[in-house]
Amino acid sequence: MDIYHVIWRSIVLVLLLFAVTKLTGKRQIAQLSFFEYVTGITIGGIAAEMSTGLEKSFWHGATAIFIWGIIPLLAGIATLKSRKIREWIEGKPTVIIQNGHIIEQNLAKEKYSIDELLELLRMKGIFQLSDVEYALIETNGALNALLKKGKRPIRYDGEESEKESYVVILEGNIQFEALAKAKQTPLWLQTELQKRKVKIEQVFIAQADSEKNLTIELY
Repeated sequence: MDIYHVIWRSIVLVLLLFAVTKLTGKRQIAQLSFFEYVTGITIGGIAAEMSTGLEKSFWHGATAIFIWGIIPLLAGIATLKSRKIREWIEGKPTVIIQNGHIIEQNLAKEKYSIDELLELLRMKGIFQLSDVEYALIETNGALNALLKKGKRPIRYDGEESEKESYVVILEGNIQFEALAKAKQTPLWLQTELQKRKVKIEQVFIAQADSEKNLTIELY
């Protein structure tokens, strides 16, 4: 019966996928390179198709899974032997913040929006762009950031208060709700911009806190 064919095919394919996974290593999903991610999706698609596609040769599918599994294994060995091959397959980390300033072309190159970047920084407890010495996107898409001296956390048992910064201008538009949270007014913001001889439409992003500290990043 067809149902029994589906069952035994699925069991064998699960065991085969388990074996292939053991061969390719123990990386977590977030640690996978783009190449490994695509390979994993392809292998999963082949396995799903072979489980229920009874009209297709089981061994052809098993061979395809084995080949797709062995390719990243060989590629991994090659990347350990050669830095050029590693950079070609996995790419290089991309610096997106340098000395507190966003490198916009690199941000666009990595297909990250300013909102996504700010979210990733907040997840690391960083609320002020100007506090960042540099930040980069790793080859697996993770964000790593180094704070400037004097801004790095101090390890001790006491409590430390932090000023929270708010994005008050984003891509040339005033964020009135954030401005209110920072306990500042549009008039104050306009005055600060005039002091620096900057027009709102020139501002890529600006952050402010309750102590009237304003940081501006221009286009």
